[in-house]
Amino acid sequence: QVQLVESGGDSVQPGGSLRLSCVVSGNFAIINAMGWYRQAPGKQRELVATISSQGHTRYADSVKGRFTISRDNPSNTAFLQMDSLKFEDTAVYYCNAEIWSDYDLRNLWGQGTQVTVSS
Repeated sequence: QVQLVESGGDSVQPGGSLRLSCVVSGNFAIINAMGWYRQAPGKQRELVATISSQGHTRYADSVKGRFTISRDNPSNTAFLQMDSLKFEDTAVYYCNAEIWSDYDLRNLWGQGTQVTVSS
């Protein structure tokens, strides 16, 4: 069984920083793209950032210049460095990964980690 486990969520003041981590564990062959999504109360889940297995990145316009996605392939970990946080960044952040496991390409999600920006 393959699992994605996020960590790093916390409460922070506006302008602050947080670093989220997502570790993939279990029995799998290859991790393709990884990404971070978020869902605020009463809103749909939205893309924050993605990173390919080669390191190509894509960001939502709302986080460009403030957030940085990265990954460490040997440790099967993705990171989201969040700087200059705003009230509107408050949400549950979910890790997503496209993973080859048991000869199937699976799209998997973590359980989410809460990020709260408040004064």
